[in-house]
Amino acid sequence: MQTGENDQALRKIADMARFIAVTVLVVHFLYLFYPQPSMTDDGNPILSRLARATARTGLFGGFIRAKLFSLLFLLLSLMGIKGRKTQNASIYLPFIFVTVGLVFYFNAFVLGFFKLQILNFPAFYILFSCTGFLMLIAGAARIKRIIKDKLSPDIFNRDQETFPQEERLLENGYSINLPAKYVFKKESRKSWVNITNPFRGNLVMGTPGSGKSYFVIRHVITQHIKKGFSMFVYDFKLPDLSVIAYNHWLRNKHRYAVAPSFFIINFDDLKRTHRCNPLDPNAMLDITDAAESARTILIGLNREWIRKQGDFFVESAINFVTAVIWFLKKYANGKYCTLPHVIELMQVDYDVLFPLLQTEKEIEVLINPFLNAYKNEAMEQLEGQIASAKVAMARLSSPQLYYVLSGNDFSLDINDPEHPKIVCMGNNPQKIQIYGAVLSLYVNRLVKLVNKKNKLKCSLVFDEFPTVYLNGIDSLIATARSNKVSTTLGIQDLSQLRKDYGREQADVIMGIVGNIISGQVTGDTAKQLSERIGRIMQDRESLSINSGDTSVSKSKQLESAVPPSKISALSAGEFVGTVADDPQNKIGLKAFHAEILNDHKALKREEMGYVEIPEVRKIKPEAVQKVYLKIKADILGIGDVGAN
Repeated sequence: MQTGENDQALRKIADMARFIAVTVLVVHFLYLFYPQPSMTDDGNPILSRLARATARTGLFGGFIRAKLFSLLFLLLSLMGIKGRKTQNASIYLPFIFVTVGLVFYFNAFVLGFFKLQILNFPAFYILFSCTGFLMLIAGAARIKRIIKDKLSPDIFNRDQETFPQEERLLENGYSINLPAKYVFKKESRKSWVNITNPFRGNLVMGTPGSGKSYFVIRHVITQHIKKGFSMFVYDFKLPDLSVIAYNHWLRNKHRYAVAPSFFIINFDDLKRTHRCNPLDPNAMLDITDAAESARTILIGLNREWIRKQGDFFVESAINFVTAVIWFLKKYANGKYCTLPHVIELMQVDYDVLFPLLQTEKEIEVLINPFLNAYKNEAMEQLEGQIASAKVAMARLSSPQLYYVLSGNDFSLDINDPEHPKIVCMGNNPQKIQIYGAVLSLYVNRLVKLVNKKNKLKCSLVFDEFPTVYLNGIDSLIATARSNKVSTTLGIQDLSQLRKDYGREQADVIMGIVGNIISGQVTGDTAKQLSERIGRIMQDRESLSINSGDTSVSKSKQLESAVPPSKISALSAGEFVGTVADDPQNKIGLKAFHAEILNDHKALKREEMGYVEIPEVRKIKPEAVQKVYLKIKADILGIGDVGAN
């Protein structure tokens, strides 16, 4: 322990050693250059005995021995020096002092080595020896000022914020395996990002350009098709992901027990689109299916309604659309139960519409508030209840949408064991609000059909997920695991999800997904992700400077393995996150911070070999217009029946 008594004793020992060094040096000078006392008894007896004793030691017989002895005690005295540490102390200057001091101190030896003759040699010898002695003391004092353990030059703390990651390839019949490399203690190592249980939900995040699709989502598509999954792909920038899915379907459909069919929904290119009715009456078992469909399509068209659910006018509009859907489901065995027919029927005059809806007993409760307002001639209230639905749905009135939405080329039960499917649906960034609402309806109906027991394993992939509205996405992720449904959501940032889904729903999605792979994100998203990855034990150094001393202290502390600032500065292709396991296949190292490795040349060659998605049918504008007019005629016919 450092106590005051020990410090004082150390100083006394150092002073004594220095005194001995100086004394030996002075005696050395006297012995060499001044007349020696008589060694006989004729002189002073005390000096004679001292001279004889000194001569017998042999210490002062030459230039070197006495100086080496003095230097030894000087070094012992210097060991007790506690110089004040200086952060910027030069390491070269002290050694220059020591080197020059040794040359001066052993000057006679140097002169003898070079055979130099100096006038007044004693004075020269004493002066240079004393100068060298003092320079040795000054040099040693400066050496003591040097901080041996300087602070780490790692400004951004990259070396400390590394941790061991999974280096094994853990593959099974469902897994997604991404080769990667990471740095651990300044050493680059190969690793794997193993999503061994994709059914617990996969969230892929990253700002535009971070590589979500290129480094992660494309591999989800290709590996799941190779492993025999039925699949739904929401392709925000059609046909980027659809082309990948189509070509890998061509290469791997022989791997399935029953070869799947490939279907695509493309509202912009009617030659390369299949037709599908999301309100297929055979798939709607009760009125709750109609209610969910109505809620999905209206909220898809009016995203601000997410925060207004429960509001009188919002719920009134949803009830009105529900009543129209269920009426068409029941009318003529569902012959006219399509979204275009719903849109057109909503525009019919109230004098015809309400008597028509009254013929269906199951929707009496839904239409009763509207009937009362109509009978009491409260037209302002009635318009307030219905107009928002009519205006929103009217935006979907176009020949292209009517053509696609009124056909029946395939059903949405994509994981039917007897008729498996790979379905791609494309949006258009220029028409997000319109197409997104229709695609939301498709997705909502598809999810209801696939999330059932005794179906094929299924993969749902959503690129830019916030651009569609999926009611009950949290319940899908929570229940899909037991039904072998993998859900992959691609988003740019948690704030984007909160904007389009509301804060509560976004936080629930972030909280329940088991696998998170994130590129560069900022703000609250980076903070939450950093907390989810957790902390690791890191070495910490601190420099303390005061008037009496300068010191470096070291310690270990639990700090963030990947701090938010590092997540905000990730390069393209660099990802962080955590993966989930299952009871049968435990993963000890779940967190990762690695660069995913793509074989760019191989992927380029693969893409050059891709074939274009073929045309589904030859279609002329006249045929599309004919379908559009036929739907309007169908509703006029229904209205005539109601009027009569």
